[in-house]
Amino acid sequence: MAIGMTPYLRFAGDAREAMEFYNAALGGELSMMTFQEGMNDGNPATADLIMHSSLFIERGIHLMASDTPPEMNVTGNGVIALSSDATNTADDDVLHKWWEALGEGATIEMQLEKAPWGDSFGQLRDKFGVVWMFNISAVRD
Repeated sequence: MAIGMTPYLRFAGDAREAMEFYNAALGGELSMMTFQEGMNDGNPATADLIMHSSLFIERGIHLMASDTPPEMNVTGNGVIALSSDATNTADDDVLHKWWEALGEGATIEMQLEKAPWGDSFGQLRDKFGVVWMFNISAVRD
C-alpha cells in the first residue's frame, strides 16, 4: 500500500472557478459536487457552492477543494510546492508549462530562475490567492 498526500484547498465561493482554472492549467480529470447534490438540504445560501471537488492530474498528483459555507471561517490555503527529482528532463517542460498556466493573473513573488543551489526556483500567488512554489531540479549526469 502506498500513502499519498493530497492538498485540500478551501475557498469562499469561487471553488468552481478555481478548480476549472487548475484543470485547464494542469490537465487531468475534474469532478465536482455541489452542496445541493451532496446534502440536498434546500439551503439556497449553499446550494450552488462546491461541497467537494477532485482533480486527478497526471503522475499521481491529486488536488481537492471545496467552498466554505458562509457560517464557517475561510482560512488561508498555505503553499503548494511542485518539484522534480532531477531524473528526467521531460519534467522540466511539464513544470515550466504549469508555471506559465498558473501565472495567468498571478502575482509573481519570485521569478522562476536559476537558484544558488543549482535548480530553478520560483514562487507565485495565483489569482485565487493560492501560493505555488516551483523547484525544477537540474538534471545531473
